[in-house]
Parts: sequence; C-alpha cells; structure tokens
Amino acid sequence: MSMSFPERIVRRFDDEIRFFKGWIDGPKAVGAIMPTSSVTARSMASVVNPVSGLPVLELGPGTGVITRAILARGIAASDLVSIEYSAVFHARLQMDFPGVRFIRGDAFNLDETLGHSKNCLFDSVVSGIPLLNFPMISRVALIEDLLDRVPPGRPVVQFSYGPSSPVVSHGASFQVVHHDFVLRNVPPARLWIYRRGVAIT
Repeated sequence: MSMSFPERIVRRFDDEIRFFKGWIDGPKAVGAIMPTSSVTARSMASVVNPVSGLPVLELGPGTGVITRAILARGIAASDLVSIEYSAVFHARLQMDFPGVRFIRGDAFNLDETLGHSKNCLFDSVVSGIPLLNFPMISRVALIEDLLDRVPPGRPVVQFSYGPSSPVVSHGASFQVVHHDFVLRNVPPARLWIYRRGVAIT
C-alpha cells in the first residue's frame, strides 16, 4: 500500500532523527551527513534479482531506507541478511523490519559476523558502508571477500560520495562499472558495481 504525502514526510523525519542519533553514536561508522535518499536506495536495489532463489546480503542498512527498497524489489524478508555495526540502528531496524535477519557485527570480518551462514551464496550484495573512511587495502579485501559470496557475474553495488570508485581494481580480480549518479541525494551520490565474470541479469 502506498503512503500518503503526510505519512512520507513523517517517515522521512523519523529516519533523519534516527540517522543523527546514530551519527552521534559513531560518526565514522555512519560516514554521511544525511540519510540515503529513496531515489538512491531504489537505484541500488535495482541490481537485485528477485527470482534468483538466493538471499541478498545488505551491508550498512542504517535507518533502513535501502532495506525498504530491497524488500519493495520483491525480496522476501526471510531472504534478506543485513549487517549493521551501530547498536542504535540495529535495535530500531529489528523493530521496523520484522522477518529480516539483522546481524550486529563487522562487515570487514564476515566469516565471524555471518556465523553459521558464512558459506551461504548470495544473489548480490548491496552496500552502504562508508568505504572512504577505511584504508584502500581494507576496501579491496572487502570487495574480494564479497565477490567470493555471489555467483560469477552477479554484482556488489556500493554507495559513495567521491567522484571516482572508492575501490580500485588495479591488480584485483574484479571489474568496476559506474552504475548511477543521483543528484537527488544530499550530497549527490555515485553508485558503483563490482563483479567478476560475465554479467548475469
């Protein structure tokens, strides 16, 4: 059911309040000045294949704007695994999205964070982690790890504010493709796709 204009305003305001609480709790983990826009979230979620039969991995859901877009794409809540580092965001996400498997943990240590699901194969990965806050060696290692967890050709989509990809592919096993530039985000956002092999739609 679509929301009325007043309902959308209330939800946006609620998202912003939670965002700023999370930013105060851990600004490096949040890495943005405003919550992700719904336009950006829909563009990121567009890479997900809802009929693949595989779960989707989300990193850094924050206030849940991207989570909501992934579910709207047609992914069942039980098929979404979402990793959040912030205790503030994690607690509220569990209330807002019953059925989604939210894990509070470190995306840079996925074997430990995923636990029994560490060998799970995912359709795709949707990442809102503020990669520019971390050293390049950690960024490359993360993308390599994520691509080990999706079928060849399937994407890892990453949000960033920088003019170029936050992860370089020189000497790495993956390709980088610019996916989208979203002006309707504060500040404007660029979306990047990382994959190995031939693209699978």
